[in-house]
Amino acid sequence: MDTADGGEYMILVNKSTGSVIADQVEVAESFARRLRGLMGRGSFPEGSALVLEPCRQVHTFFMRFPIDVIFVNGRGAVLHVMTDVPPRRISPYVRGAQKVVELPAGTLIATDLGKDHILQLIEREG
Repeated sequence: MDTADGGEYMILVNKSTGSVIADQVEVAESFARRLRGLMGRGSFPEGSALVLEPCRQVHTFFMRFPIDVIFVNGRGAVLHVMTDVPPRRISPYVRGAQKVVELPAGTLIATDLGKDHILQLIEREG
């Protein structure tokens, strides 16, 4: 499957537990793609994720659903998590964050993902 940018989807793995967090991961590295983010989408299916890089703060304005948010440093260590963030909110600025991972609400609880876990993006095979 391809992302909105035309690239391949990736897989997000929690190296601390060995579990797959999301298997339909889009990476937004351009300014325009990070700015657009999840705005205007009608849904965010289970197993999906959007990685914003570089990023230290996000907002949920113009979004139609709540999300879980993970702030990650350059090593992939989770610095800060936010669960079930509703539309029309602004996250704190997280010092040391290099990436932000946005997930469907409920993913953090369902996968028992927390601070200090190590995340890794893996390219899909095939």
